[in-house]
Amino acid sequence: MKKQLFHVAFAMLMTWSLCVQAKEVTFTTQLTNYQGDGAYLAIYLTDSVGSYQRTIWVAGSKSKHYKHLTDWARGSKMSRSEYDGFTGASIANGMLLKVTINVDDALIDSGYQVRVDTAVEDMSENPADIIIPLTTAGVGIVVKGKGYVKTFSYEF
Repeated sequence: MKKQLFHVAFAMLMTWSLCVQAKEVTFTTQLTNYQGDGAYLAIYLTDSVGSYQRTIWVAGSKSKHYKHLTDWARGSKMSRSEYDGFTGASIANGMLLKVTINVDDALIDSGYQVRVDTAVEDMSENPADIIIPLTTAGVGIVVKGKGYVKTFSYEF
């Protein structure tokens, strides 16, 4: 009986692991050489109609400035549970930020988008500095931002 239970449990575990697949994705953000303080930025996922789904990373240590990441702030409602464990220090001009997370396979090639909002204290805010689809075809393609992001790409 114990042997049968073991085999059933093992089969269930293997089936479950096949259903819940994820890819390790590295997001690379290079900032422009602007003049000013460190940048705050939010990297997040939206669905095909642009509705907020999940925070990937927030750079900037003072949460009081997160409101300036306007699209992300509106979507996440700046709920601490949306960014706890997904934050780091602000990044200075010209710096490179690499963030690696696991992304559910179901989100890739299904209309989801990666978005980046940026802001610098006492300077402009750039909601949707980057908007790109999360696709296998987009892997390794470098795109230019509209604000403080010089380039952005992702790799599986």
